[in-house]
Amino acid sequence: MNWSAKWNVFEKTMESEYFRRLVWMGLRNTVLIAVVGLCLGILIGGMIGVIKAAPKRRLAARVADRICSAYVALFRGTPMVVQLLLAYYVLLPALGVRGVEAVRVGMAVFGLNSGAYVSELMRSGLGSVDPGQMEAGRAVGLSYLAATRKIVLPQAFHNILPALGNEFVTLIKETSVLSFITVYDLYTAFGTIGAKNYEKMVPYLAMALIYILLVLAITLLVRLVEKLTGRGRRAHAAGL
Repeated sequence: MNWSAKWNVFEKTMESEYFRRLVWMGLRNTVLIAVVGLCLGILIGGMIGVIKAAPKRRLAARVADRICSAYVALFRGTPMVVQLLLAYYVLLPALGVRGVEAVRVGMAVFGLNSGAYVSELMRSGLGSVDPGQMEAGRAVGLSYLAATRKIVLPQAFHNILPALGNEFVTLIKETSVLSFITVYDLYTAFGTIGAKNYEKMVPYLAMALIYILLVLAITLLVRLVEKLTGRGRRAHAAGL
């Protein structure tokens, strides 16, 4: 196997501004969809986690809990690629919706999928907080929702931060299926580069290296946030 020749072919291809733009576009879409998906997932998962952890004394709370359970079962029980295909090729045409960019569909589906997983993380995070924290908040006159938002949620978020980092890594890697709905991601970009000269080994190795670097960057970022939030909590406790 002539690695030098393969590398020279790849290097010559990447001298073209067109192919460099393809890689940049693929990287941008990959990161953008994963970031937006995680943010939506945290928002949706946080709300579902609070609903599922709330007392079920009222009928409305029980109905909301059942709806959330069905949502979680739906998005955890089907593969991401199936959700993308159904949303882009079945649901939108059935609703008569046209002209929606595939990137936006990817963001929405990734957010909905992530919300189902984050909700379980949030529920476990809320359960890990000492019940005395909620009781203390209620004792000073806070409502259940206010005590949850101001006291319990920040602690739960810190407890599940490493798991959220893992969810972000998962979303980054799963963006490779976005090509099924014509999104130009890293996989599509390097696949196009490899197809130009019928030489895919080096482009795919370069793609794998970029994914690894993205995962390492996310890992370092999560550790930094953990240190900062932990330092903030200790300073707040000392102030009390």
